[in-house]
Amino acid sequence: MGQSSHNNHGIRVAVAGVGNCASSLVQAASDGAGAIGIPRPLFGGYGVTDITFVAAFDVDDRKVGLDLSKAILSPPNCTSTYIAVPHADVTVQCGPLADGIGPLTRDLVQVAGAAASAGFDDVTATLRETAADVLISYLPVGSAAATAGYAGAALDAGVAFVNCNPEPIATDPSWQRKFADARVPLLGDDVKSQLGATTLHRMLIDLCTSRGAIIDRTYQLNVGGNTDFLNMRDPERAAAKRASKMSALGARLGAGTQFGAGPSDYIPHLADRKVAYINLAGRSMLGMPFSIEAKLEVEDSPNSAGIAIDAIRAAKTALDQGIGGPVHDACAYLFKIPPTPYSDPEAEDLITRFSR
Repeated sequence: MGQSSHNNHGIRVAVAGVGNCASSLVQAASDGAGAIGIPRPLFGGYGVTDITFVAAFDVDDRKVGLDLSKAILSPPNCTSTYIAVPHADVTVQCGPLADGIGPLTRDLVQVAGAAASAGFDDVTATLRETAADVLISYLPVGSAAATAGYAGAALDAGVAFVNCNPEPIATDPSWQRKFADARVPLLGDDVKSQLGATTLHRMLIDLCTSRGAIIDRTYQLNVGGNTDFLNMRDPERAAAKRASKMSALGARLGAGTQFGAGPSDYIPHLADRKVAYINLAGRSMLGMPFSIEAKLEVEDSPNSAGIAIDAIRAAKTALDQGIGGPVHDACAYLFKIPPTPYSDPEAEDLITRFSR
């Protein structure tokens, strides 16, 4: 398998899927060293300003052919513009369609004609030509074949792969072996948000159990208005996301606890805002009943940008150290379904030590 030429002077990043999350990531990277929400100014010796975008792929005709700085503002993107991103000198290429567009989002996405004939070999070639270090995938939930295609392209190019959706790549033993054998870093699956519903839910669970309380029932409802939530109205497309949330919560709950979580509905006027409702009910001393209600409202895409920046820097740090396969110390903190799960305090300790 061909290797890209990597160096220790910056991080060259390619993006698959120029949607809302990519828009927020590009803005956050442009904000540089002064970015709010970056808990680790340096990670493996790299700052935020060390990130440079060198390639981007999408299937929407309104984005293909545009400079990345303009494509992140194109419909159906609806996240806020916080930073005026300068010209990136990166032209968005048409990526392979595969299963990247679900039945409910076909009317919102204007698929470029070239998407049907584009191949993942073309992606590999671009990654090599641009000397990319990291490919971060922001493909929609349910894009199993497309996600696997981009993972294979990164592997063939010797480029670290960061999987932000819940399709099993970093948690799949066959992909783990392939990336380990090639000595290429792999991170995933399903990126956490900085102040996400699952993170808050897990912390409330840990608060109760650490104080000796028993949780009998808990649930999490999520609504939003971006294309991600419309896509997840399709039960088949949403299945991986629901499984991801259930796995992340189930790891912190007792065997007898009744619980449920997942995407709940699409409400267009919310745009990129996400509203999460969390409920916990159980018993404490003498069987005293208690309940906790929490509501979290955030803009969905900026909420993941800081975590993505850490994932990119972790991937490059692993490249520098010759680490292949899943980067366990980083995945445990940055992703909802990491290859090896840890408690949140353990995961934070692991990534802090790895970042140094």
